[in-house]
Order: sequence, then structure tokens, then C-alpha cells
Amino acid sequence: MPAERLPTGIASADRLLAGGLETDCVTEIYGEGGSGKTLFCLDLAVRVARAGRWSLYIDTEGVSADRLRQVAGPDLDRILKRLLVSTPQDLEQQGRAVATACALARDGQRPVGLIVVDSATAYYRLSLAGDGEDEARTALVLEIAELVATARQASVPVVLTNQVWRSVRDGTLEPIGGSFLNHAAKTILRFERQTGPRRRIVLVKHRSLPEGAAEFRIGPTSLESVGPG
Repeated sequence: MPAERLPTGIASADRLLAGGLETDCVTEIYGEGGSGKTLFCLDLAVRVARAGRWSLYIDTEGVSADRLRQVAGPDLDRILKRLLVSTPQDLEQQGRAVATACALARDGQRPVGLIVVDSATAYYRLSLAGDGEDEARTALVLEIAELVATARQASVPVVLTNQVWRSVRDGTLEPIGGSFLNHAAKTILRFERQTGPRRRIVLVKHRSLPEGAAEFRIGPTSLESVGPG
């Protein structure tokens, strides 16, 4: 049977994704800084919370409180009752935050509608400069495996944002994390900066949809579709 979808609220993106994000798997979003990854995740988390379900948001890069107020608008107090944000300070704390989010999603005591890890690889990237690369890679693999299992078991969509590095060979931007992360994510989206507030979503990988692209713009209170409504 086709997987259920979580609409993003952006018409162009939802057309690209045949209705939205699949609810039983991990979606990876990567792109350079300022491409709209965090804004997309924050808008999605607020949308889920507004609908009465819990959004579990693991924030390693500093979500803008001002943007949250803009997106939530007069519903801010109601949304904050369904938006659980954790702010780990290192990879070990991130692992505990992921374990807690997965346990909350699986125990069924509250209606969890979304798990976000933004960014999943920030602390992993920092560890590459030290002596703990192997330990950090193992920790990241275990986190991703737990998130994949939770998405499947609880039918909760999981969204991971990922940082990028520039290939010396051809100059392209590539996601961090190696092949395991790319295999674990059943949907992979690349976000690209365009002119002004315009951004582009490229569907790089999907288990049932062809590659494609859609555009949106960053509005004052939400992300807005570009193209036919």
C-alpha cells in the first residue's frame, strides 16, 4: 500500500512529493547555509503542532525564536504546548535526545506527528577535526538506525537536515555522513539558493517518485509556493 503523506503546506513541494513527506521513513534535506532547510523544518513542525500533534525538534544549530513567533502567529501559546525542543551541546547529548524522541514516539501516550533533527551532522562534523572520528561515526550510525526503526514502527515522519562539503574533483556540494545516511533516507531533498527569497527543492532520491524540482519563496510568516497554485 502507498505510504501516508504529511503535507508540507507548500503547494509546489507537495506536488513534487505526491502529497507530502512519507510518514514511515526518514527524509534527508541537505544544502548550503541559507538555503531554507531550517525554515522548512520549523514551518513543518509548527504545522504539525497546530494540527494537535506533537513535534519533537532536536536543534543543534539554534532555531530562531523570532521566526517561530512569526510562523506561529497568534497560535504561539497553543503551538508551544505541542512543540518539544531539545538543544544538545555535543554528539553524546544529541544521541540521548534522539533516544528520548524515539521513545516518546513509540510509547503511544501522546500523538507524535514529527521528529526533526536539525542538523544531524553538525557535531559529527566537528568531531572529524579531532581524534574521535570512528567513535563519532558509530554514534551517528546508531542514531540514524534508531530513527529509521522508529519511523517504521510508529509511522512518524523523521526529517534530518544535513550539512554539505564541496567536492574538490568537480566543485559540487555533497552531503556529509557517507553512504549509510544516504541509504537510510528513503527520500533525499537538496535545497538550493536562488535570487532574493526564492529557493529550489530538488528531489534527488525517492523510493517511488521520479527526480524533479520545485520552487518556493521565503515569506514574512511562511514559506510560499512558486508556480501554479
